[in-house]
Amino acid sequence: MNPFLCFVLQAWNPSSCQVSSMETSRFLRDYAVWEINAFLWISLITITYFLSYKLFKLFKLWNQACKIPGPPSPSFYGHFTSLSKQNLTEVLSDSHEEYGSIVKLWLSPKQLLVSIKEPEIIKEMLLKAKDKLPLTGKAFNLAFGRSTLFASSFDKVESRRESLASELNVRLLDGANLIPTKAVDHIMAELHQNMTEGSINCKMTSQHMAFTLLGATIFGDTFLSWSKSTIYEELLMMVAKDACFWASYSVIPFWKQGFWRYRRLCTELKWLTQDLFQQCSKYRQYHHMEPSANLGMEAGVFLQDNISLQEINGRLNVRDESCCTIMSLLFHGCLTTGGLINNMLMRLVTHPEIQHKIYSEIIMAKKGLEDKAQPVVEKMPLLLATIYESARVMPAGPLLQRCSLKHDLRLKSGVIVPAGAILVVPMQLVQTDDSSRGNDAGKFNPYRFLSKTEKTSASENMDASIAGHAEEHKDQRKCTFVLKDPNKNPTFLPFGSGARACVCQKFVIQGVATLFASLLEQYEVRLRSGSKTDSKPSTNYSMSQDFLSSELVFARRNN
Repeated sequence: MNPFLCFVLQAWNPSSCQVSSMETSRFLRDYAVWEINAFLWISLITITYFLSYKLFKLFKLWNQACKIPGPPSPSFYGHFTSLSKQNLTEVLSDSHEEYGSIVKLWLSPKQLLVSIKEPEIIKEMLLKAKDKLPLTGKAFNLAFGRSTLFASSFDKVESRRESLASELNVRLLDGANLIPTKAVDHIMAELHQNMTEGSINCKMTSQHMAFTLLGATIFGDTFLSWSKSTIYEELLMMVAKDACFWASYSVIPFWKQGFWRYRRLCTELKWLTQDLFQQCSKYRQYHHMEPSANLGMEAGVFLQDNISLQEINGRLNVRDESCCTIMSLLFHGCLTTGGLINNMLMRLVTHPEIQHKIYSEIIMAKKGLEDKAQPVVEKMPLLLATIYESARVMPAGPLLQRCSLKHDLRLKSGVIVPAGAILVVPMQLVQTDDSSRGNDAGKFNPYRFLSKTEKTSASENMDASIAGHAEEHKDQRKCTFVLKDPNKNPTFLPFGSGARACVCQKFVIQGVATLFASLLEQYEVRLRSGSKTDSKPSTNYSMSQDFLSSELVFARRNN
């Protein structure tokens, strides 16, 4: 820089060549000081503006939040300390009882949580608040890679959600084979093999059943014959387990060895996913299949639309977006579907009379069918009602979360929720509320999803005899049961609602029903002798905790 300045000075004033070296050095020092001062002033103004903007947003948040009812914050750090010592659902229950249907809790000075319990307000909120928390998308991206299907902003996921809903609910649901028969047979064979060793863990078995169903639906028969499926399942759950922990860091913790070990596991998971893609490619080529052939059985619905054969070569060069989407779908679907299967199993063992009636319903529904191996779950209303009731009483998660990232949320009740606040629905409080479900809202009762209808024809009388095994009533020859639409009740939210509701609801319900129709036809589910499971917990909020590690026995039926 000094030669350049000397050149400029000489060009501007020829006589400057005669200037002493001392004066030149002084000028350069003054120039450097001027530059440094200018840089410091610009930095100071920028930082001051940034901090002022942050402070303004913080005061705006506090001002808007003070208009929402809720318990006063015990300290500057909010309710975080009390929430870590007490169950969040219990805290929200006490707050709603004291402050009304909309309450706020401060999780930190900058993080506001707003809980809503009123069904009509919940419906409005779920329609307007379409975003997810940024941490959720960050955790998915860290574990599986970037995928637009699990982005926080709804604008980025809308088109992919519509495409996925079309594939699952139209092409699969309306197809001849909703769940591959081989997938159910595979699960039953594994179950029979495991039962020779004694009882099995309910939670782990439910997770494996869900994983097998989803894997077979996405990848077809290739998944069932894949030798690495067990390793893949364990690695998938291991990677997902620690995702939120590492995503909670604002800056990537490159100084921690545990983080790099975690990243190696993520890379290994991706390699296994790519290996599975290649196995599917070989299966197609070996059987001379077109991408659209045998939908959902051989090629896999997601493979045919998102990944072409040219993208799967000897170096496992799979498009990252599709690979990440598949891993995310497997984990999310395995978590929620596995939870539903676990809840269903535990309800069957704690209510053996319901299990017996469902078994009778399955046997009667299959009479007269040409294909005895493929159950028709539409003719099993009690089975479907039991699945809905299991999801209602014990939802997969305690909270249904939403967020409005860009705009304040204005509700018809007059409450304005600031942008960025965490909006939650306490699932168990809402779904077991006496005001919407009656005095028995906290009890397990599948018949709340069924209604009686009179039958007059001979064929209808036969259906009535089937329903007679489902519930005791005076005239079995003239009454049968019809399944109600559970989504007509705004308090039924195990699959969410509104713009960001689960697009796989119909697919999951039908798949789980198909699995249990085959399962209960062959086995009677019992609790292992000596296993302690409280079928009537002391509080409604601890139901899911009582069933986490129960040991089950599947007794083979004689027929």
